[in-house]
Amino acid sequence: MADLLEQEELEDGHELRMGFFEHLDELRQRLTKAVIALVAGTAIGVFLAQPALMLLQEPYCRIPSVDNCELVILDPTGNILIYFKVALMIGGILSIPMVTYQMLMFILPGLTRKERRYVLLSIPATTALFIIGVFFAWRILMPPALGFLNEFQAEIFEPEWTADGYISFVTSLLFWMGVAFQTPLIFFLISLLGMVSASTLIRQWRIAIVGASIAAAFITPTIDPVNMFLVTAPLLALYCLSIILVYFGRKLSGIDRSE
Repeated sequence: MADLLEQEELEDGHELRMGFFEHLDELRQRLTKAVIALVAGTAIGVFLAQPALMLLQEPYCRIPSVDNCELVILDPTGNILIYFKVALMIGGILSIPMVTYQMLMFILPGLTRKERRYVLLSIPATTALFIIGVFFAWRILMPPALGFLNEFQAEIFEPEWTADGYISFVTSLLFWMGVAFQTPLIFFLISLLGMVSASTLIRQWRIAIVGASIAAAFITPTIDPVNMFLVTAPLLALYCLSIILVYFGRKLSGIDRSE
């Protein structure tokens, strides 16, 4: 970690004197590193896609009204596309630490050595929060959401979900809940630069409620209040956690000693 920190300082030490094309070149280098990490993660995901597919199928099989939990494929290459879609999702999860680091180092220029150390130390926490969000969606949100969708207007519709539709829904739900759980850490990192304060977040609590409701509607397509609450409540709890982390982030950075 120390070697990586020193290397990044050497690369970014003259960032303030960079011109437009130098910034473009830096963006290219960081995107290249992120893409390489994604490709490497996807290559690993190819070998893990089959057990992951079987795991993703389990919530569908646990729906009481489902007798045959084999998902329908409507075109000859559908199974191959879904297999590699899951492999890409696994690759994205595995590459989160490197992608997050490269993104932060580009959009947060001018960090001191101490602040860069905080960023590096936050990378494992970023991955951990993502996994916690995925686990929350898997254990708490997924069962009622699938049950509601399967039973909605059951006297009119007979659900027979396709593999593409079901896997896309499940992976999207898991991914975006994982991303949402990283919100407190993102607020903490930008607080190191003085871009946000705890008092500002407290004053904007009404906007936070509206934003959490919109995000909940985006994350889960169900319209019942139970599923909306299951998403909105943890998002608001994460916002409260963000306020605490921003408070300590400002103290650590020494930007505002009065808070």
